[in-house]
Amino acid sequence: MTSSGIAPVADLQAALVHRLGAASVITDPTDQARYCRDWHGDVISGAVAVLRPDSTQAVAQAIRVCAELGLAVVPQGGNTGLVLGATPDDPQHQVVLTLERMNRVRSMDPGDFSAVVEAGCVLQQIQEAAEDADMFLGLSLGAEGSCQIGGNISTNAGGINVLRYGMAREQVLGLEVVLPDGTILDALGTLRKDNRGIDVKQLFIGAEGILGVVTAVSLKLHPRPEQVETALLGVDSLHTAIELYRRARRDCCDLMTAFEFMPPSAFMLAREAIPSLTLPIAMDHPGYVLMELSGSGLVDMRDLLDRFLENVMADELVRDGVVAASRAQAANLWKFREAMNEGQAQRGAHLRTDVSVSLSQLSNFVEQAETRLRAEFPDCLTLSYGHVGDGNVHINVIPPASADAVERDRVIHDAKDCINAVIDDFRGSISAEHGIGRLKRPEFEARISEPRRQLLTAIKRAIDPDGRLNPNCQIRSDA
Repeated sequence: MTSSGIAPVADLQAALVHRLGAASVITDPTDQARYCRDWHGDVISGAVAVLRPDSTQAVAQAIRVCAELGLAVVPQGGNTGLVLGATPDDPQHQVVLTLERMNRVRSMDPGDFSAVVEAGCVLQQIQEAAEDADMFLGLSLGAEGSCQIGGNISTNAGGINVLRYGMAREQVLGLEVVLPDGTILDALGTLRKDNRGIDVKQLFIGAEGILGVVTAVSLKLHPRPEQVETALLGVDSLHTAIELYRRARRDCCDLMTAFEFMPPSAFMLAREAIPSLTLPIAMDHPGYVLMELSGSGLVDMRDLLDRFLENVMADELVRDGVVAASRAQAANLWKFREAMNEGQAQRGAHLRTDVSVSLSQLSNFVEQAETRLRAEFPDCLTLSYGHVGDGNVHINVIPPASADAVERDRVIHDAKDCINAVIDDFRGSISAEHGIGRLKRPEFEARISEPRRQLLTAIKRAIDPDGRLNPNCQIRSDA
């Protein structure tokens, strides 16, 4: 035993292989590497082992064995999170438990508009399975080709369809969860209405794996949209974009699926990532809106969009625009929204925020935040974009190319404090859709009320008294 009371790593690895099987345990550091770094590669860590169970029972067994060996467990889905919620931070005492082998669609029920899927299913896989059954899953993210539904539920992911379908929480009908003692909670029902007391599954949605490991999900599905209309519109300002959003909510009968705001710099960054992208409209507008309507049945979506655009252009809410004439053109418009993130990553370490305020205050908030940032960081590129219709905006700050690692760290730290101070003034949230993880825990703890802190701590201690699941994520293990 080591001085900390836990066996040497080699002995722990041997015990895990013996108890769980060599096929379910990765011990080689090279093979572990992709599980022990964050999505952008800003943080690289390690683990005693990476566990790869292939069933709910195997997850339960892995949790029990780790408890016996004194190891903490960091659950991981597709590892696409942005707040270090699935990245180990104590390599000598933690294992990563990946759900990637649990990737089966257990059932797809068009008659019930529901599906039951395992936690390791990639989101796009579920979307395609639903489409094959003439149904539609409302959750859609930029990382949907690699993120997993278990992680989406554990972080209460948002995405581009929140306006119409809500956050991940609102897609969930039931859950299967392995608790910290290895007990399996089976709450996988597909009932829309079930008022039998406290809805315990809600404890695990957005909990980022600190209370249990989600192993399967019952999902709410919808009729597959037969008509999807996508438009890119030039506007005078974020304030005008929000006015446009209000009009769209009123005039488009709640058939709006997405409403994204982007500044001109977003297109510059997108083309840095994918130079072959063709600019669809003039790039001389202060802001742009990517808007999508979708529906099925008797509503003529193109006619609805055309009449709406005719009215808002007459009222000078929209200066210019293009409507996709095909799915391929629509996909090209969305590439700009997706590629801008890749363009930012190519510029190196930078501040990525995910904040929200009330919709009525959003334009004032962004104006104040950007004014302060430009004054304090004049050499940096600041851009604000996102799903503004739900009050969520990403205000990112990219240091100049000449900045070294020390200067980048300083900018990231100070710019974050600057934005958070404005957020506090507007009574907003430091995390709209990405979660807390380990990255935002200090900011979260500094702002949480004492009653809420006590409640969260009591729940954690009641369900995971030994603090074995995802320690130091959301709340400190010694809290």
